[in-house]
Amino acid sequence: MFGRKGKSRKPARRVGWRRVLGWRPSGRALKAGAALAVLVAFGAGGAYLWKAGAIDRVEDFADALRAGALTASARAGLAIGEVVVEGRERTSARDVLAVLDARRGGPILAFDPHAAKAELETLPWVRRAAVERRLPDTIHVRLEERVPLALWQSRGRFNVIDAEGREIAGVDPAAFARLPVVVGDDAPQHAAALVALLDTEPAMRARVSAAVRVGGRRWNLNLDNGVIVNLPETNAGAAYERLAQLARENGLVERDLVSVDLRLPDRLILRARDASPAPPPANAQQRRANRPT
Repeated sequence: MFGRKGKSRKPARRVGWRRVLGWRPSGRALKAGAALAVLVAFGAGGAYLWKAGAIDRVEDFADALRAGALTASARAGLAIGEVVVEGRERTSARDVLAVLDARRGGPILAFDPHAAKAELETLPWVRRAAVERRLPDTIHVRLEERVPLALWQSRGRFNVIDAEGREIAGVDPAAFARLPVVVGDDAPQHAAALVALLDTEPAMRARVSAAVRVGGRRWNLNLDNGVIVNLPETNAGAAYERLAQLARENGLVERDLVSVDLRLPDRLILRARDASPAPPPANAQQRRANRPT
């Protein structure tokens, strides 16, 4: 065909999504877009009914609009179809699903990710949670769980604590018997620093059966053979390194000792175990001998 000036007219070319937007929308995106269009249409229709007097109260209108919109959105494709959870190791899957209360096929827009996050973070093993709605049909959960650090002995009971010194409720301590034991009212708050100190000398750490917090200032280490090691309030790392070196080179902790006192930086005080009691002074023996019967 020709135009007015006799030039041929090129056939019209179809402009696709990629030409206009720079990308080709996926089926999920088209589905979500269609659902949102339904919501807009439903809201416009509800507003018309309210203005026409079919709905009297604003509250009734809002409730009806919300319920109807959610139902319409689910039918249009914005419905819960999948729950994806990352980072779950010790947390029960049943507990996670119970907290989410996400019914398959229910409207995903009715799901509150902020409330779900708050509820998930009340579970014993969950330190932090992130919850997202990924339209049109997926709820995505990412968990950061607590890491058991030590067993805290308090008032005759053992509790598992994490690196922040917080008790992990409802956990059987027997399942974590390999963890170091700390004793003292403020021991949980200082347990992370202690464990980091013990880890600097793994062979010596294996000999520590418990660590007792003394006066809220320092630690005593109870070794597996009954020897008590008094660490200083300051420079505990240097004292612990010295203890490990003496244990390697001189077999210090294998001796028949009651305690090893490292609280003074320039000396080592050893208290030996004496099997027999010391005899009383001679003057005391003489007084007992002269005592009338």
